[in-house]
Amino acid sequence: MKVIRNIAGYVYAVYALLLFVATLLVVFVPVWVIARYSEPTRARLVHRAFRIWMGVYMPLIFCPVSRRGKQHFRKGENYVVVINHNSLMDIPVSSPWIPGPNKTLAKIEMSRIPLFGVIYKAGSILVDRKKESSRRESFGLMDDTLKQGIHLCLYPEGTRNKTEKPIQPFYDGAFVTAIRAQKPVMPGVLFNTGTVLPHDSKGWARPKRLHIHFLEPVPTAGLTLNDVAALKEKVYTMMETYYITHKNELS
Repeated sequence: MKVIRNIAGYVYAVYALLLFVATLLVVFVPVWVIARYSEPTRARLVHRAFRIWMGVYMPLIFCPVSRRGKQHFRKGENYVVVINHNSLMDIPVSSPWIPGPNKTLAKIEMSRIPLFGVIYKAGSILVDRKKESSRRESFGLMDDTLKQGIHLCLYPEGTRNKTEKPIQPFYDGAFVTAIRAQKPVMPGVLFNTGTVLPHDSKGWARPKRLHIHFLEPVPTAGLTLNDVAALKEKVYTMMETYYITHKNELS
């Protein structure tokens, strides 16, 4: 039975990858054209393109996405959206399902992949984590993104969760950015992306319904950088508690 399961997982992974490439070729030209626009128009059009793309692709690979908490996004307000990080699938699930245009902080290495790199750059703020100057510059670009009324989508764990913990400890960056911009933090919790594409199973995957739930936003108005630790702890506790409470019902 285990052998059959393993074979099925590899076959499914190949199917999902081939379909990803096929649909990427369809959206490549529109996104390439959109990338020539200036912000915030580019972010708005890219978000629509990504939402249509993933809205078609995810059901085709038998991983439909369910969303809760859209009502927490108030019209005319943008947020620093922080999301747990379990899988390479997190960005294509989270970014398109955030209500409204958004950008994410992304590794520059991925932008060098032919064709995909063009799409990757269109919706991202690129950072070279090996260079201190690039990391400093990324903070300014994130500030600019928020000033333009665009949501910022960040993964405060820094890397994919490969531990037994529900959620890894958070870094300060997302919370420093939110306080500096005086923008609310919107916690988002992803379920099952690590089950579909496990970090320890190369070339293997499985289909499963995915969930992204947005929680009550946490205001930062009046906070200073002295409050970063408390804000980070509050958001972490909210997300960890929600994940533990709902994991079994959604898995």
